[in-house]
Amino acid sequence: MKVIDASNQILGRVASAAAKQALLGEDVAITNAEKAVISGRKDFVFARYKQRRERGVPRKGPFLPRMPDRFVRRAVRGMLPMDKTRGRDAFKRIMCYIGVPKEFEGKETFKVPGADAGKLPTLKKASVTEVCKSLGAPLK
Repeated sequence: MKVIDASNQILGRVASAAAKQALLGEDVAITNAEKAVISGRKDFVFARYKQRRERGVPRKGPFLPRMPDRFVRRAVRGMLPMDKTRGRDAFKRIMCYIGVPKEFEGKETFKVPGADAGKLPTLKKASVTEVCKSLGAPLK
């Protein structure tokens, strides 16, 4: 099992790395999902996800989750070939967590190379927690 720590990591790069590992047949756990970062101006990021959530028909979707762990898992889902059996099986091997669960406290965590948000050329970024709060998640 590979444990990826998403704190201060760019969401798309973490999702891409997790999807690749899951397609190779490895179980992937993403911890600290609420601390992942989306690059861009906050108002644009919030508007993009709010529009994506309100698009479509309420009964048919698309459905965008509001909780950070489900939000990150949905981002990983977008990187998988869900119309094929191997993509659906890979999605079952991925789990995301808010914080670090007790079962992963002693395990070695993996940081995705090249995904550190501190190396962004701009300071414009929004955390997954902020985006989920703007969508209406019941977070503190």
